[in-house]
Order: sequence, then structure tokens, then C-alpha cells
Amino acid sequence: MALTLVGLGCLSYAVWPSASENADPLGEKTGGETTVYATGRNAFSFPLANLDDAERTRFAIGNSFFKRNWVEAPASTTARDGLGPHFIARSCAGCHVMDGRGAPPIYEKTWGPEPDAAVALLIRLSIAGTPAAGAGVVPEPVYGDQFNNAAIQGVKPEGTVLIRTKPVRGRFADGTPYTLLQPHYELSDLGYGPLSPHTLISPRIAPHLAGVGLLEAIDEADILENARIQAHAPGPIKGQPNRVWDAYAQAERIGRFGWKANVASLAHQTAGAFLGDIGITSTVFPQEACTPAQTDCGAAPHGGGKTSGRDGLMPARSATANQPEIDDQTLAHTVFYQATLAPAARRHPTEAQVLRGQALFHQAQCAQCHRPQYVTKEGPFPLLTSPQLKGQKIWPYTDLLLHDMGPLLADGRPDFLANGRQWKTPPLWGIGLFKDVNGHQRLLHDGRAQNVLEAILWHGGEAEHSKQQVLKMNKAERAALVKFVESL
Repeated sequence: MALTLVGLGCLSYAVWPSASENADPLGEKTGGETTVYATGRNAFSFPLANLDDAERTRFAIGNSFFKRNWVEAPASTTARDGLGPHFIARSCAGCHVMDGRGAPPIYEKTWGPEPDAAVALLIRLSIAGTPAAGAGVVPEPVYGDQFNNAAIQGVKPEGTVLIRTKPVRGRFADGTPYTLLQPHYELSDLGYGPLSPHTLISPRIAPHLAGVGLLEAIDEADILENARIQAHAPGPIKGQPNRVWDAYAQAERIGRFGWKANVASLAHQTAGAFLGDIGITSTVFPQEACTPAQTDCGAAPHGGGKTSGRDGLMPARSATANQPEIDDQTLAHTVFYQATLAPAARRHPTEAQVLRGQALFHQAQCAQCHRPQYVTKEGPFPLLTSPQLKGQKIWPYTDLLLHDMGPLLADGRPDFLANGRQWKTPPLWGIGLFKDVNGHQRLLHDGRAQNVLEAILWHGGEAEHSKQQVLKMNKAERAALVKFVESL
């Protein structure tokens, strides 16, 4: 793919090829031949359009595991017991409702001891220091690396979360005022005593899942090329890859999932979420997430049955006292389901307002970080995905790199190579369907932005110049820019 350097006064910047240079000039088929034409509540829940019958059957099996609720142990069935001891959701779908995007709790309210099914905000914890080998952070010594607000019977919840906001006001160049709400997080009703005074807190919203298998199939070389191009181009945009430990590969990989690109593969992300969010152990993560201070957690009943191991994808582990609570085959089906969720086609890509917004998007240099297009290779774990993901021209609008987004978005919490001001560029495909699927358009890592324009206004750091370009736009231009982004 050729790159063009464009001059704009004293500025010059790199841009990706214009729409006219591509075989799919409008990027309507966002996932190539995997694309589905869907809107409405189920828009993110369809399988890749090019799956064969056997893969569609496997997709349906994975869907059932993704949506089912786990129960406390001991239970009459060992196939789905082992919830907790601490947790924030009872199923994968509890956070990724309709395979879509989560939302924060209502501001000024307490996020209580039992999670609302519509709430998908978790709180990451750590302290400063040098992480252990294969870890991105140093966990908080009493509460670990994640704050869980719910627990099974006989175990104390870790506490509650209170979110307060303060207004951040500004004006566009045409005089139109705006008000953003900056959230502040407080952890209270602590079940195991005080947090370390050096605790770092980072809120995270569950992202939507359609197209994640295609993101995994982007070649690492393309991500590194994004960083190389930005490093050699003039201007402030200098994205960096995160390098992380992948529990499946048992090797270091380029991160591409998580808000700080702190996870390399869907397999690792899924197994990690089962443990951290639901409390379900696996062959890869066999130990319950109980710290030494949480004696009731450590003494709680363990669930699970036998491990099938038939997929042959798990690294060898030493024997443990308990069998994993999710067996290898079930976990593999759940990974396959997510990997084969199809991205939806664009809506109204030929409308004049959308085309005007597309031009403004490039003019404001948004495509520097939100790279429009790739051709996929093969994912790192082919047995967990589908060969239909390979060789697809996709339009996700991300470089999968870390960028300094300025002080207002900073969480101050490093993770592997990501520092406390850096966030991964999120993909933009599907953003216009969030309201259809989940009834909201909460954006950014903690859902603070209520819509596309607010998300842009939170940009700073490397993206400050792009934000300033948007602030200079008149009302019609702003509407066109938003219309384009919502068409993706």
C-alpha cells in the first residue's frame, strides 16, 4: 500500500491511500467477504458471512457458552459451576451485551455489590514497581489487579465504586459552547481493609466484539509498519506498539486487544476475562484470583470437571489441586465464537454528507491513527479461528498503536510498555450501530464521552492538533464529520 506525504502550510503529514485507490472505494464491505448487512439489536451477533456449515455449527456452540450464566460451586452440574469467589459478571454476555459495547454506571451513583447486567465497567488496580516476568503490572497487594464488586455466598465483596463528575467547558470557534463530564472514581466499603496508598486505578469499558477475529489476523508487520511510518513523518503523532506476554503462545507478542494493547490474542483475552471477570479457572490460568489477605476467597468451594485437552492448544502446566473450571474444548469454542463475529457493512456510504465528512476526517489527520484499511493474514492460533479470516480487505480504522492522549485522559497507570498517558487507537467500525445494539453511544476507555463529537473533544496530546481542527469547523462540517464516523 503506497503512502503519501501531504503538505499543509508549515505542516506535513502522512496519509493512507484515498478511497479512489482501493478496489472497494467506499469501504462498504468493512470485513471483506466476511461482511454482513445488518442493523438493529442483533447487528453485532451474526457469524462471518463466508463461514461453511461446520463452522456455523461451531459458532452456535460457542454462542451458547458465551451467553450462559455460571453458578456457584458445588452444583448439580460441573459443566458450568465455579462462579467467583469474586466476580463482576456471571457470563461473558453480562458485560458484552448482544456482543456490543458496555456503558458505565449512572454518574453520581454507587456501583453496588451485585453488578447490573447492563453495566460493563471494571476497575484495574496496580502499584508502581517492576512487574514479575510475563506480567504487565504489579498487582495491588490486597485486592490484586482488578477490583471485583460481587462475590459468592460466604465471601466478602471487595467493595463498591462511586463515580463523581466535574464539568469541563469549552467553545467551538463559531461560539457554540460544550460541556464534558470528567469522571472521578472512588473505591469504598472495602472488604479487606485499606488499599495501598500507592494504588493506581484505571476504569475500563467492555468493547464491542464484531470483527475482533479480523483484528487478530492483521499481520504484526503491518502494525510495526504503522509505527515506522509515524516515526519518520513530521508532526506529533508517534504511535508505539505494546509488547506483551501471551499465555497461549508462551512468548512475547505485539499487543492489540485491551485499551492499552496489553493483550496479544483473543485466546489470552478470553481466558483472562473468564478468570478476572467471572472467576472461572482454565488450564492457562489455573489459580483463583485470591490474594493472601483474602482468606475467605481462598477457602471457597472450587468448581469444574475434567479437562478434555482435545484441541491440543494449551501449554503444558504442572498439576494443581483442582481441575480447571472451564475445560479446553469449551474455552476453544468460546474463542472461536468471538473470532467469527462478523463486522456489519457501512450504512449510506455514498450520501453527500458522509462523503463530505470523510474528506474532513482526512483533512483533520484523523486517519493518521485511525488507519482505514488492511489485508489480513492468518491469526496466531488457526485452530481457534477460521481460514475465512485470511486474505480479507478490511476497514477497521485503527493503527493498533499506543498514543499519548494528553493529561485529561491519562490514568497514570503503566501496563507493559504503555505509560500512564497512552491508549491504543480503538477501531471505529460499527460505531454507528452502538445505539441500535446497546441503546447508547458511550465512547473512550471508560465511557465518559456520550457521543462521537464528545470523544473527539477529549482528545489531547498527540491528537491535540486534530482536535483543534475540529474546533474550527462550523456546525454543518461537524455534523458531516460525525455522520461519516457513524457510517463506518
